Amino acid sequence: MANPDAQTPDLEIFPQKLLSGYRSFLSGRFLSEQQRFRELAEAGQKPSVMLIGCCDSRVSPEVIFDARPGEIFVVRNVANLMPPYAPNDDLHGTSAALEFGVMGLRVEHIVVMGHAQCGGIRAYAENDADPYSRPLSPGDFIGKWMSLIEPAAKRIGPMSEPFEDYLERLAREAVIQSLANLRTFPCVRILEQKGRLKLHGAFFGVADGRLLVLDESTGQFSKVAGDEHAAAFSEPRF
Repeated sequence: MANPDAQTPDLEIFPQKLLSGYRSFLSGRFLSEQQRFRELAEAGQKPSVMLIGCCDSRVSPEVIFDARPGEIFVVRNVANLMPPYAPNDDLHGTSAALEFGVMGLRVEHIVVMGHAQCGGIRAYAENDADPYSRPLSPGDFIGKWMSLIEPAAKRIGPMSEPFEDYLERLAREAVIQSLANLRTFPCVRILEQKGRLKLHGAFFGVADGRLLVLDESTGQFSKVAGDEHAAAFSEPRF
């Protein structure tokens, strides 16, 4: 039987970028948080927040929210979309993760976080404007997945502003749609009505680092931590 702890030479069997990062992790964060990792291994995870985010490599929730291991239950997919409740024989990865987070981990908050410059949102909008340029076939995985944006696109109506502004407006509306879809799940709806679960919408700016949060009573996204955000841009850069 092979020894699972046997040393493996650093050959081209694993990305060197990840090996380098793992070495830094061992000498840095893991070294300083060994006890926390042991506790998580023994007691299991108990995050109070579940975050549905985009799989875009530029928007890591753990980095944005400076989270420690075990603090956020993160689910990432293309364009941070939440499908509606549809119990059938299809394979529902995001819905399964939601069910586990709500019923298994008993999270107290669910955050849907969209972001600027989202490739999935752009693909949908470009296809809608000119399906001959970059067709998203409904038979393909990505084409069918992006159809979840359609209700949001219909609500905001035809594009009446510069394309980039429209993309951001559509991305924010897609967050609102995902929150509506979350409430089609009985477990979410019942727990929210009982006050045991709260839903939140957010939007992150990749270039400027701004975080906007949704006020569902008005449908508006507002900037948070404004003083700290301004200070971050006033710090001298070397």
